[in-house]
Amino acid sequence: MTTMKAYVRDRYCEPAELELRELPVPPAPEAGVLVRVGAVSLNRGDFYMVRGIPRLLRLSAGIRRPSEVRVGWDFAGTVEAVGPREPELRIGDDVFGQANGSFGEYLTVTDGVARKPSNLSLDDAAALPVAGITALDGLRRAHLTDGVRVLVNGASGGVGTFAVQIASAFGADVTAVCSTRNVEQALALGARRVVDYTCADFTRDGETWDVIYDVAGNRHWHDLRRALPRGGVLVQAGAPKKHPLAHIAATRLASIGSGRRIVNFVARATRADLRALAELVEAGALAPVVERLVPFEELPQALAYLGAGHARGKVVVAV
Repeated sequence: MTTMKAYVRDRYCEPAELELRELPVPPAPEAGVLVRVGAVSLNRGDFYMVRGIPRLLRLSAGIRRPSEVRVGWDFAGTVEAVGPREPELRIGDDVFGQANGSFGEYLTVTDGVARKPSNLSLDDAAALPVAGITALDGLRRAHLTDGVRVLVNGASGGVGTFAVQIASAFGADVTAVCSTRNVEQALALGARRVVDYTCADFTRDGETWDVIYDVAGNRHWHDLRRALPRGGVLVQAGAPKKHPLAHIAATRLASIGSGRRIVNFVARATRADLRALAELVEAGALAPVVERLVPFEELPQALAYLGAGHARGKVVVAV
């Protein structure tokens, strides 16, 4: 096959305006592989990059127009061709990972790819990379040890469902914050306790946690510090839709001299990190929570749904 279908946008736009276009199938990179994509999953970052909002994103993605027309990051699929300097993958391997432009039938990738967990389908494996690596990387930076008390604020979305499971696998005592409809799910994922934010405020009940992993990004520092003792760690893995960078900066400034550590990071999948995720999955300590699986033709509508904040767990698209 010399051509493929892929979603593109020549300008920043709404998800409904993405165009399904015929493009040439690229060759395998020298130190990587060409993958026939079987499934992709959607992330809030995809929604923001399609729209070019917040506008500070455009400093790296293109000021007036996107510098890269293809979109998407998460994928799972099968290796179709191998570059001469690829160290381990072979044609026919089922893989998963992270690469720019995943919303298409083929893509090329170098370091951000690894063999998929043997006990997952391609659909489920596609849900792992961005959200799973974000949860794994953030929790590693908090230096968890057995018995550490961790609160996950925003425990029902893609990153949050992984954070609850990974923190539990690391031996933490996990409290999940979510709405009423997600309480049972959080307990099933490994949370010892769940705070239903529709009827309780974890920042005002007098309890504290060693680590707050904040996916929701919906609380100000003066609230969070009540639940975080001196020596505690706040991992900021999410921020409000409006002015997210200002929220992150304000938290860091307000926390100066508080005796608490603030962790900000940008997660990027490496082969080693993807292998670590696969090992957790194969050990039975981690499983993706997939809310819905949709056909490739419905990807724009599914991305709009995700961007509106309705998803529980991951939304996966079969390619």
